Amino acid sequence: MKDLKPREIVTELDKYIIGQNDAKKSVAIALRNRWRRRQLEPDLQEEIAPKNIILIGPTGVGKTEIARRLANLTDSPFYKVEASKFTEVGYVGRDVESMIRDLVELTVNMLKARQQESVQEKAARIAEERILDILLPPPKPATGFGFSDDADEPKEPAPSPATREKLRSMLKKGKLDEREVDLDVADKSSPMVEIFSNTGMEEMGINLKDMLGNFMPKNTKRRKLKVKEAIKIITQEEAAHLVDMERVKSDAISMVEQSGIIFIDEIDKIAGKEKSQGPEVSKEGVQRDLLPIVEGSSVPTKYGTVKTDHILFIASGAFHVSKPSDLIPELQGRFPIRVELNSLGAKEFTRILTEPKNALVLQYIALLRTEGVEVAFTQDAVEKIAEIAVEVNETTENIGARRLHTLMEKLLEEILFQAPDVEDPKITIDAAFVSEQLMDIVQNEDLSRYIL
Repeated sequence: MKDLKPREIVTELDKYIIGQNDAKKSVAIALRNRWRRRQLEPDLQEEIAPKNIILIGPTGVGKTEIARRLANLTDSPFYKVEASKFTEVGYVGRDVESMIRDLVELTVNMLKARQQESVQEKAARIAEERILDILLPPPKPATGFGFSDDADEPKEPAPSPATREKLRSMLKKGKLDEREVDLDVADKSSPMVEIFSNTGMEEMGINLKDMLGNFMPKNTKRRKLKVKEAIKIITQEEAAHLVDMERVKSDAISMVEQSGIIFIDEIDKIAGKEKSQGPEVSKEGVQRDLLPIVEGSSVPTKYGTVKTDHILFIASGAFHVSKPSDLIPELQGRFPIRVELNSLGAKEFTRILTEPKNALVLQYIALLRTEGVEVAFTQDAVEKIAEIAVEVNETTENIGARRLHTLMEKLLEEILFQAPDVEDPKITIDAAFVSEQLMDIVQNEDLSRYIL
């Protein structure tokens, strides 16, 4: 986990997210507090709980992006889940612990991939030796007790070290890449063991699928492969064998417990008093299921037990119909920090289109450049797109910055279609072009609801 100062965190977030300074400041403080906690004595560390955050604001203002970029900055295990997932008909308070299991699974896979990458060099050396053994097999060992009838038969001479080294040199130079060899590889068509349960795998204390899968014989299939492809397959196999899975599991659990971030989206969907009749799962029931996870509890996973006491929970919601105060008091108490995000206007949209590292305008310029087409956007064109985005958000549904995606796609639809065959490889997008392409749709409110 990288240890960034709050100001550094905000500066990094500014590269991708426009505005929302209050939200950036809050998450930066929450993250720095984790570093501060780790500097304390172990006894005091256990006493300090993370200050969970609720981000309040309409869709498309950057709530999810702030949490996602935050996790990337600090190399923290991150998992996003929608609170409405636990209210689906057919799930009686679906197991909320599944989000912890999913977070651990993601972290294990991430650490496993990193370990495999770190042992690639060693795995490649082993793969090289195995390929040389296939190309230049060693003599078969003598059998029997020394008094066989074929004792007088000539023995197969052992290949000389010089021959093996010559072959190794040819292999490294790529001269043997096209030669075919027979290799035993895992047969992916082997039957899978599936466990069906009306309560789902999360409810089962032990992962029967994995357990029974270990009893099934691992089928291999002999395939004829080119040396270049065979080396890749053997290197992957050897890298997997070199990974210390026990260490991966323990490190993953430690990372999740100490630096994990869970982003609970649409928490407003489980807020408010229950009014509807029917099979819908109680919203308050879902809140009560979430409470022990957020408060701190032990969750069994197939990699070991995970304590959730120090996982940082960031919740978000638009809260159009309900209010954060409509959550049950116990859950409110576990989210002490509340930050309201601002709606975005034309000024912010203009900056979003051009300033971030992954700005939409830059994305489309790069995409069209692959076809040899150079597109340039004038400043008045960018401002016009921003104005139209605001207008459409006001007359239809306000979906925030996501409106820019629909506008840009519609604006450049014809250029993107004709790019491979365009005669003039230089195109300039100005305000007049934007108006010509979009204003008819914008002015027809019924049409804009469907298209934009």
